Amino acid sequence: MFGFDEAALIPLAALSIPVVAIIGGITSAIVRGILRQRAWELVQRERIAAIERGIDPEKLGHLTIPDPFGGGFHSTDQRYEAHRTRQGLMIGGLVTLFVGIALAVFLNGVADEANVWMVGLLPAAVGLALLISAALVKPNDDAPRMPPTSQH
Repeated sequence: MFGFDEAALIPLAALSIPVVAIIGGITSAIVRGILRQRAWELVQRERIAAIERGIDPEKLGHLTIPDPFGGGFHSTDQRYEAHRTRQGLMIGGLVTLFVGIALAVFLNGVADEANVWMVGLLPAAVGLALLISAALVKPNDDAPRMPPTSQH
């Protein structure tokens, strides 16, 4: 009716899907960053208001900000963040290690080839690397702490 081929519209629609996904991903990252910054500013304002009212900063503890997208809280306490990072690495490492072991056992039992089970060594090695990195991230007691404020 309008003088164009409908078959040419299908590749155009198929190519527009990744473009829309990329633009949507960039937009959501920008919005997430703005919301995190606003949450951080609100927590800082509350802390400053409490200090102005005479509350001792030592009793306030470390700043924690809520993640507006369901990721829990973020803290300025380096030991707490190191503990969370270590815990995530350990969980990922254990899951990946056991997936690799299960894959190796499965392929050994199912396949007729001699060394096909070695494919399971790839995820097992990644899991082992994650467990080693979790051991390296472990916070020690000699870590620098925030200096105490002077009492007047």
